[in-house]
Amino acid sequence: MKGQRRVVGLRSRPWDVVLIAFFFINAAFITYIVDLEQLAIADPAPFIAAATADPSSTSPAPTYPIWPPRWGVDLVHWYARNFDPVLLARPPWWRMTIWLDVLYFGPFYLFAIYAFYKGREWIRVPSLFWAGIMFANVSIILGEEFMGPNKTPAPLFVLGLNLPWLLTPLVMIVRMWNDHPFTVATTGTASSGAKKKAKKN
Repeated sequence: MKGQRRVVGLRSRPWDVVLIAFFFINAAFITYIVDLEQLAIADPAPFIAAATADPSSTSPAPTYPIWPPRWGVDLVHWYARNFDPVLLARPPWWRMTIWLDVLYFGPFYLFAIYAFYKGREWIRVPSLFWAGIMFANVSIILGEEFMGPNKTPAPLFVLGLNLPWLLTPLVMIVRMWNDHPFTVATTGTASSGAKKKAKKN
Protein backbone atom coordinates (compact mmCIF):
# COMPACT_ATOMS: atom_id res chain seq x y z
CA MET A 1 0.00 0.00 0.00
CA LYS A 2 1.42 3.36 -1.04
CA GLY A 3 2.00 5.93 1.69
CA GLN A 4 -0.20 8.99 1.70
CA ARG A 5 1.18 12.36 0.67
CA ARG A 6 0.18 15.90 1.48
CA VAL A 7 0.66 19.07 -0.54
CA VAL A 8 3.15 21.56 0.83
CA GLY A 9 1.54 24.99 1.16
CA LEU A 10 2.44 27.63 -1.43
CA ARG A 11 3.93 29.85 1.28
CA SER A 12 6.57 27.19 1.82
CA ARG A 13 7.34 27.03 -1.91
CA PRO A 14 8.78 30.49 -2.76
CA TRP A 15 10.25 29.39 -6.09
CA ASP A 16 6.80 28.27 -7.17
CA VAL A 17 5.46 31.77 -6.47
CA VAL A 18 8.14 33.14 -8.81
CA LEU A 19 7.25 30.57 -11.48
CA ILE A 20 3.53 31.34 -11.20
CA ALA A 21 4.29 35.04 -11.73
CA PHE A 22 6.42 34.11 -14.76
CA PHE A 23 3.60 31.98 -16.20
CA PHE A 24 1.09 34.80 -15.70
CA ILE A 25 3.25 37.42 -17.45
CA ASN A 26 3.77 35.07 -20.37
CA ALA A 27 0.10 34.14 -20.74
CA ALA A 28 -1.27 37.66 -20.28
CA PHE A 29 1.30 39.62 -22.28
CA ILE A 30 4.08 37.77 -24.09
CA THR A 31 2.19 34.92 -25.76
CA TYR A 32 -1.16 36.46 -26.59
CA ILE A 33 -0.09 40.04 -27.29
CA VAL A 34 3.59 40.21 -28.30
CA ASP A 35 3.79 36.86 -30.08
CA LEU A 36 0.27 36.77 -31.43
CA GLU A 37 0.93 40.06 -33.22
CA GLN A 38 3.45 38.24 -35.39
CA LEU A 39 0.76 35.85 -36.59
CA ALA A 40 -2.05 38.40 -36.88
CA ILE A 41 0.11 40.68 -39.05
CA ALA A 42 1.96 38.76 -41.75
CA ASP A 43 3.69 41.85 -43.17
CA PRO A 44 4.49 44.67 -40.75
CA ALA A 45 5.94 46.90 -43.50
CA PRO A 46 2.82 49.12 -43.89
CA PHE A 47 2.75 49.72 -40.15
CA ILE A 48 6.45 50.62 -40.06
CA ALA A 49 6.00 52.94 -43.04
CA ALA A 50 3.09 54.66 -41.34
CA ALA A 51 4.99 55.02 -38.07
CA THR A 52 8.01 56.61 -39.76
CA ALA A 53 6.17 58.64 -42.44
CA ASP A 54 5.91 62.40 -42.59
CA PRO A 55 2.85 63.55 -40.60
CA SER A 56 1.53 65.29 -43.72
CA SER A 57 1.57 62.05 -45.72
CA THR A 58 -1.73 61.10 -47.36
CA SER A 59 -0.98 57.38 -47.54
CA PRO A 60 -3.82 55.23 -46.14
CA ALA A 61 -3.32 54.04 -42.59
CA PRO A 62 -2.77 50.28 -42.11
CA THR A 63 -5.64 48.22 -40.73
CA TYR A 64 -5.07 46.99 -37.21
CA PRO A 65 -6.29 43.50 -36.23
CA ILE A 66 -9.07 43.01 -33.68
CA TRP A 67 -6.46 41.47 -31.38
CA PRO A 68 -3.79 42.21 -30.21
CA PRO A 69 -4.82 45.73 -29.16
CA ARG A 70 -3.43 48.70 -31.06
CA TRP A 71 -1.05 49.73 -28.27
CA GLY A 72 0.40 46.20 -28.23
CA VAL A 73 0.98 46.20 -31.99
CA ASP A 74 2.66 49.63 -31.84
CA LEU A 75 4.84 48.56 -28.91
CA VAL A 76 6.03 45.42 -30.70
CA HIS A 77 6.84 47.40 -33.85
CA TRP A 78 8.67 50.13 -31.91
CA TYR A 79 10.81 47.54 -30.13
CA ALA A 80 11.51 45.69 -33.39
CA ARG A 81 12.51 48.88 -35.27
CA ASN A 82 14.95 49.89 -32.58
CA PHE A 83 16.34 46.63 -31.21
CA ASP A 84 15.15 43.44 -32.92
CA PRO A 85 15.13 43.35 -36.76
CA VAL A 86 14.36 39.61 -36.95
CA LEU A 87 11.00 40.33 -35.36
CA LEU A 88 10.12 42.37 -38.46
CA ALA A 89 11.78 40.00 -40.95
CA ARG A 90 9.77 37.05 -39.59
CA PRO A 91 11.45 34.19 -41.48
CA PRO A 92 9.57 30.87 -41.57
CA TRP A 93 11.63 29.27 -38.78
CA TRP A 94 10.88 32.27 -36.54
CA ARG A 95 7.16 32.02 -37.21
CA MET A 96 7.24 28.34 -36.26
CA THR A 97 8.59 29.29 -32.82
CA ILE A 98 5.66 31.71 -32.51
CA TRP A 99 3.16 28.98 -33.42
CA LEU A 100 4.72 26.77 -30.71
CA ASP A 101 4.29 29.61 -28.24
CA VAL A 102 0.66 30.26 -29.12
CA LEU A 103 -0.54 26.66 -29.49
CA TYR A 104 1.51 24.92 -26.79
CA PHE A 105 3.17 27.37 -24.41
CA GLY A 106 0.08 29.53 -23.93
CA PRO A 107 -2.21 26.69 -22.79
CA PHE A 108 0.65 25.25 -20.74
CA TYR A 109 0.98 28.52 -18.79
CA LEU A 110 -2.72 28.50 -17.92
CA PHE A 111 -2.63 24.89 -16.70
CA ALA A 112 0.67 25.51 -14.90
CA ILE A 113 -0.70 28.48 -12.96
CA TYR A 114 -3.43 26.23 -11.56
CA ALA A 115 -1.20 23.21 -11.00
CA PHE A 116 1.61 25.08 -9.25
CA TYR A 117 -0.87 26.95 -7.06
CA LYS A 118 -2.72 23.80 -6.05
CA GLY A 119 0.33 21.52 -6.00
CA ARG A 120 -0.88 19.13 -8.71
CA GLU A 121 1.94 16.83 -9.71
CA TRP A 122 0.52 15.87 -13.12
CA ILE A 123 2.17 19.09 -14.37
CA ARG A 124 5.66 17.66 -13.80
CA VAL A 125 6.18 15.97 -17.19
CA PRO A 126 4.61 18.82 -19.23
CA SER A 127 6.87 21.22 -17.31
CA LEU A 128 9.99 19.30 -18.28
CA PHE A 129 8.77 19.13 -21.87
CA TRP A 130 8.20 22.92 -21.85
CA ALA A 131 11.64 23.55 -20.36
CA GLY A 132 13.44 21.60 -23.09
CA ILE A 133 11.59 23.26 -25.96
CA MET A 134 11.87 26.75 -24.48
CA PHE A 135 15.61 26.44 -23.85
CA ALA A 136 16.18 25.22 -27.42
CA ASN A 137 13.98 27.97 -28.90
CA VAL A 138 15.70 30.79 -27.05
CA SER A 139 19.18 29.42 -27.78
CA ILE A 140 18.42 29.34 -31.51
CA ILE A 141 16.85 32.82 -31.43
CA LEU A 142 19.89 34.26 -29.65
CA GLY A 143 22.11 32.73 -32.32
CA GLU A 144 20.16 34.71 -34.91
CA GLU A 145 20.25 37.83 -32.74
CA PHE A 146 24.06 37.74 -32.47
CA MET A 147 25.23 36.16 -35.73
CA GLY A 148 22.35 35.98 -38.22
CA PRO A 149 21.43 38.20 -41.17
CA ASN A 150 18.92 40.00 -38.93
CA LYS A 151 21.19 40.44 -35.93
CA THR A 152 20.33 43.00 -33.30
CA PRO A 153 22.13 46.36 -33.06
CA ALA A 154 21.89 46.08 -29.26
CA PRO A 155 23.08 42.55 -28.35
CA LEU A 156 23.53 43.10 -24.61
CA PHE A 157 20.09 44.69 -24.27
CA VAL A 158 18.39 41.91 -26.21
CA LEU A 159 20.32 39.26 -24.27
CA GLY A 160 19.14 40.83 -21.02
CA LEU A 161 15.52 40.78 -22.18
CA ASN A 162 15.75 37.15 -23.25
CA LEU A 163 17.70 35.93 -20.23
CA PRO A 164 14.60 35.02 -18.13
CA TRP A 165 13.43 32.68 -20.91
CA LEU A 166 16.87 31.09 -21.05
CA LEU A 167 17.32 30.63 -17.30
CA THR A 168 13.77 29.79 -16.19
CA PRO A 169 13.78 26.46 -18.08
CA LEU A 170 16.88 25.47 -16.09
CA VAL A 171 15.16 26.45 -12.87
CA MET A 172 12.15 24.42 -13.96
CA ILE A 173 14.24 21.30 -14.61
CA VAL A 174 15.80 21.54 -11.16
CA ARG A 175 12.40 22.19 -9.58
CA MET A 176 10.75 19.23 -11.33
CA TRP A 177 13.65 16.81 -10.91
CA ASN A 178 12.03 15.21 -7.89
CA ASP A 179 9.21 12.77 -8.63
CA HIS A 180 7.07 14.62 -6.08
CA PRO A 181 7.84 18.35 -6.40
CA PHE A 182 4.81 19.57 -4.43
CA THR A 183 4.12 16.89 -1.82
CA VAL A 184 5.73 15.16 1.15
CA ALA A 185 5.00 11.77 2.67
CA THR A 186 2.71 11.64 5.67
CA THR A 187 2.69 9.08 8.48
CA GLY A 188 -0.21 6.72 9.00
CA THR A 189 -0.98 8.42 12.30
CA ALA A 190 -1.42 11.89 10.83
CA SER A 191 -4.17 13.81 12.54
CA SER A 192 -7.42 14.58 10.78
CA GLY A 193 -6.67 18.27 11.25
CA ALA A 194 -3.46 17.96 9.23
CA LYS A 195 -5.32 16.10 6.48
CA LYS A 196 -7.96 18.85 6.27
CA LYS A 197 -5.25 21.49 6.05
CA ALA A 198 -3.51 19.60 3.23
CA LYS A 199 -6.78 19.43 1.26
CA LYS A 200 -7.31 23.18 1.60
CA ASN A 201 -3.82 23.86 0.22
